[in-house]
Amino acid sequence: MISDPIADLLVRIKNAKTINQKMIIVPYSKSKLSILSVLKKNGYVSGIKEDKENKNIEVSLDKAKPMVSIKRISKPGKRVYTKSSRIPCFFEETGIIVISTPIGILSGEEARKMGHGGELICEVR
Repeated sequence: MISDPIADLLVRIKNAKTINQKMIIVPYSKSKLSILSVLKKNGYVSGIKEDKENKNIEVSLDKAKPMVSIKRISKPGKRVYTKSSRIPCFFEETGIIVISTPIGILSGEEARKMGHGGELICEVR
């Protein structure tokens, strides 16, 4: 059993991007699907397809933006929370923060605009 499924998702994406793999398959969870939809919205993955029969998510990476790094911020042993005014800010071209807020998982920019803080999940550059 995986102790941190979100870190596993991020490592699978990073490794697939490193070897120019076009698609990966990850085990299904609602939080992974939400994180992947934020990454898709910002262009870091090109497609998401739920396979409800096998309980998997197929992630397409072929037409996605290149990423230099993808780093887990909040971990099961040490959660990292922030206010909306203290969410790290990146320029659109340099990266995004993925944050879990009371209204769902959003990019840092969306959370800041809506005035919601929360748990910092990961940073993508």
